[in-house]
Amino acid sequence: QVQLVESGGGLVQPGGSLRLSCAASGSIFSINAMGWYRQAPGKQRELVASITSGGSTNYADSVKGRFTISRDNAKNTVYLQMNSLKPEDTAVYYCNADLTPVGSYRLSYWGQGTQVTVSS
Repeated sequence: QVQLVESGGGLVQPGGSLRLSCAASGSIFSINAMGWYRQAPGKQRELVASITSGGSTNYADSVKGRFTISRDNAKNTVYLQMNSLKPEDTAVYYCNADLTPVGSYRLSYWGQGTQVTVSS
């Protein structure tokens, strides 16, 4: 059973920083792209950042220059370093992984979500 487990959310003041982590566990044959999405109340889920297995990254315009995505392939873990946080970054952040479990087909998996609240 493949699982994505996120950690690192919380309450932070504007201008502060948080680091999110997401570890994929279970019988995994390979992991392709990994990414972070977020969903604010009343809004659609949106892509924040993604990273390929080779390390190529992609960011939403709203977070460029403030957020950095990285991954540790040996640990099947993806990170999101969030700096200069703004109140509009408040949302539930979801980890996503495009992966192939052992003996199965390539699918998209989601974590359970972690709340990030930016407020003074």
